[in-house]
Amino acid sequence: MATKIYLTLPSGQKIPAIGLGTFDAYNEEMEAALNTALELGYRHIDTAFLYENERPIGRVVNQWISSGKLKREDLFITTKLPMVGVHPDRVEMFMKKSLENLQLDYVDLYLIHFPVGCKLKEGNPWPYFYENGETAVEPKTDHAALWKKMEEQVDAGRTKNIGLSNYNISQITAVLKSARIKPAALQVELNVYLQQSELVDFCQKNGIAVIAYFPLLNPGYNNFITRIGEKPKQMPNLLGDPEVIKIAQKHSKSPAQVVLRFLVQTGIIPIPKSVILKELQENINVYYFNLDDADMRILRGLDKGEAARMARCELFKGVDKHPDFPFPEA
Repeated sequence: MATKIYLTLPSGQKIPAIGLGTFDAYNEEMEAALNTALELGYRHIDTAFLYENERPIGRVVNQWISSGKLKREDLFITTKLPMVGVHPDRVEMFMKKSLENLQLDYVDLYLIHFPVGCKLKEGNPWPYFYENGETAVEPKTDHAALWKKMEEQVDAGRTKNIGLSNYNISQITAVLKSARIKPAALQVELNVYLQQSELVDFCQKNGIAVIAYFPLLNPGYNNFITRIGEKPKQMPNLLGDPEVIKIAQKHSKSPAQVVLRFLVQTGIIPIPKSVILKELQENINVYYFNLDDADMRILRGLDKGEAARMARCELFKGVDKHPDFPFPEA
């Protein structure tokens, strides 16, 4: 079992510096991977209402707690308000739905998944589309009103911490201006090729923990895209980068361990996703070595900026025209 590093959130709660991402893992596969991950020492689990896997995660977590193998307080569990819930009137409803799915009384972190709100069609966690293929979006989000409802979830004991996902600096600033409870964390796409240094610096100066999804640049993302009928994307090969491989060989580690260690040493919390035993083992075992200054300098120099961003929300056509769309042009 890995020795863990923790970061402390503004609430005083500690969050493990490596988490388990669960996007695009379902049912029996999800349950098997989570059981393996818990055996290996993972205690930070990241999911979302939109992922449609809260129920299998809840089953496994409930089994571990009811069997006495774990206490609830041993785990740090994150879930997220879906795009169709980005409206002040829907926050509590979706919070309660996630808790029911997860069989929990509370989560440790509840995030607004994306700053653009979409119209709700009951029973569908995904945004829906008009006949012209455009996504049915809500008008501009009232971030202050939305955040107030998020704060109410803390007051009600349904979540220990609240935060944001896929927000940019101006949007985070707008939330901070009205916040009674400041955002505990920001979850964004972040890796050696997409370092977002300005955003990371802003968050760290404001005491907001940064959580990195796609920290390995998600080699399996094209499988998801093609399965839902979209064209595959040209993926940069981060784990095959000659500089990453050279540093990995220097430390007798895998390329994945090097790029995860880079994030951990930068004070960022990566949440790599895998359902494969060898990868799960590698991903959590990044606590036993340090990258030196030369390694860190080389890895910082690999930043490709927006050109390396994979998740630009292309699945939801027209969302990039919305005033709350958070990403700059590539």
